[in-house]
Amino acid sequence: DYPPKLSLSVLVNRLKGLSSRILRRDLPNVGYRKALPWSLWSPSWFGVSCGGAPLEVIKAYIDGQRRPTS
Repeated sequence: DYPPKLSLSVLVNRLKGLSSRILRRDLPNVGYRKALPWSLWSPSWFGVSCGGAPLEVIKAYIDGQRRPTS
């Protein structure tokens, strides 16, 4: 859950930034290649609303997407 007035893009960017800082703090070699910093996360992301559906229903839906229908 997150505040409804907070834009999803802002939330995702905050989560990416926070997780990046935590990983870099706890694992100093993460995010560096040949002594040059590089981004841990892709600039792209995907968000979806599930409208309060039970987690089991969401998992079943995702699992069903992995198999071709034909």
